[in-house]
Amino acid sequence: MSDNSRAAPPHPSPLPRWGRGGALGAITGRRIGLLGGSFNPAHGGHLHISRMALTCLDLDEVWWLVSPQNPLKPAKGMAPFAERLMQAAVVAATDRRIRVSDIETRLGTSYTADTLAALCRHFSRARFVWLMGGDNLRQFPHWKRWQSIFRTIPIAVFDRPSTARTALAGAAAQRFGRERVATSVARGLATMEPPAWAFFPTRLDPRSATAIRAARTRQKAEDLARLTDSEASTDVTPEIEISGPLTATPRSHKRKAKGPPPAELVRQIIEVLEDGKAEGIVTIDLAGKTTIADYMVIATGRSARQVHALTDHLEQALPGHLSVEGRTQGDWVLIDAGDVIVHLFRPEIRTYYNLEKMWGVEFAEPETEPADEPFTAVQ
Repeated sequence: MSDNSRAAPPHPSPLPRWGRGGALGAITGRRIGLLGGSFNPAHGGHLHISRMALTCLDLDEVWWLVSPQNPLKPAKGMAPFAERLMQAAVVAATDRRIRVSDIETRLGTSYTADTLAALCRHFSRARFVWLMGGDNLRQFPHWKRWQSIFRTIPIAVFDRPSTARTALAGAAAQRFGRERVATSVARGLATMEPPAWAFFPTRLDPRSATAIRAARTRQKAEDLARLTDSEASTDVTPEIEISGPLTATPRSHKRKAKGPPPAELVRQIIEVLEDGKAEGIVTIDLAGKTTIADYMVIATGRSARQVHALTDHLEQALPGHLSVEGRTQGDWVLIDAGDVIVHLFRPEIRTYYNLEKMWGVEFAEPETEPADEPFTAVQ
């Protein structure tokens, strides 16, 4: 074992220390995101959400709370807890702001409501935010004492556009609809009095625990980390902290630059959209707001057919491989062009979600004749 693997972590452990020598003062006032789950296994999608949260919510760190057994998931197919904890540590090693914890085992809690109540007791001066995906927001009413979770700490939800409508139309989002805050002011979510929650449309990240579990049958466990992340800069020495007697070898990766500069890419995108008769084209500079991209471009197609056509034209015109989501429905298509994210909407869908307002930009959709596919928001 190398000296580095035996070295003490540079930051205080996120776990409460009962009795004398407590660590409460070390995290006083810190903004901490909590991402709970089975992590069966941890993967780049978890890193993706964590890094978005760190930037969008102005967090100091994110804790991954690895659950001994998720009450909503079957035990069959669940890797041993120690294995999941170790693998999560390997994945998180690329970012020193992310800490992996077995605190639910230490506390003896199985339900999120109980875990959060205990954390808030032991770390009463920390500023916690619960992080989760849109799939969990849809399932939230099945969680034990789910409404008390809303009232315990603020919540940040990250979801892809193709599934966002279902999540936002669900019982949880509707029940606490008045407590939802705009993305433009969500950087201060950690300091807000609960209930308070924000919704963040995210760029496409196709990695999933299911896909990685399947990959385990085709490769050795030590190679699994290569599936997790390729965005960490090599000029940062990542370190991890976990509460158990586990260690993991940090890995670093360097992001490769692709395609034209962001401003030139925006120009090309707008040119294609204008040629395709897109309406209401808006460009949002994301500098200082998020790290998901440098720019966001939003435009309207009069119908699903036109949205499809605009998507096809962009795929043909732009260099490199584009990730596209939502093409099937044609209501809302997200195109991930790397440094630029493109959202294409039908008029009713764009008005309903109003992404511009979420990012602090005022935009009024011009009046048009009704589109050929009616949209009814679920109440």
